[in-house]
Amino acid sequence: MIDPRHFRDVLGSYPTGVCVVTSQTQAGERLGLAVGSFTSISLDPPLVGFLPDKRSRSWARIAETGRFCVNVLGSEQLGHCRRFATRTDHKFEGISHGASPAGLPLLDDAHAWIDCDVEQVIEIGDHLLVVGRVLSLERRDDGTPLVFYRGGYHTLSGLDEPAA
Repeated sequence: MIDPRHFRDVLGSYPTGVCVVTSQTQAGERLGLAVGSFTSISLDPPLVGFLPDKRSRSWARIAETGRFCVNVLGSEQLGHCRRFATRTDHKFEGISHGASPAGLPLLDDAHAWIDCDVEQVIEIGDHLLVVGRVLSLERRDDGTPLVFYRGGYHTLSGLDEPAA
């Protein structure tokens, strides 16, 4: 049997970006949660995905809206990550933001953003695989992303070699 603590420790050796997934109810209530499991899935059609815990109340509320905006956090937005990782009902309090083209909360200075419709949700172990169909997206030309690695937050530095 694999020890869960050892599993987390070993897989923590793979760095991930940090995102805040946002949405908004018909009544205008803003919703959000922090995720470190965001990935591109397909170019044609354009699909992305992330894996919230099945017990996440924030995801359950976002799922009801049928749409979401992925806000890729910049290295200066660790406070946003910590805020959206909490269970508070006031996650947007003091957080400067506007609206994406789909009308969803878009955090100011996000490194990139992706508006999506929920395409599919698949139950996998103790998490859900949320697949989103990309409607629109954009990135900033400056700044660096916030990275999670071996149980801590980091920024990119050093090697700057373009992929072949």
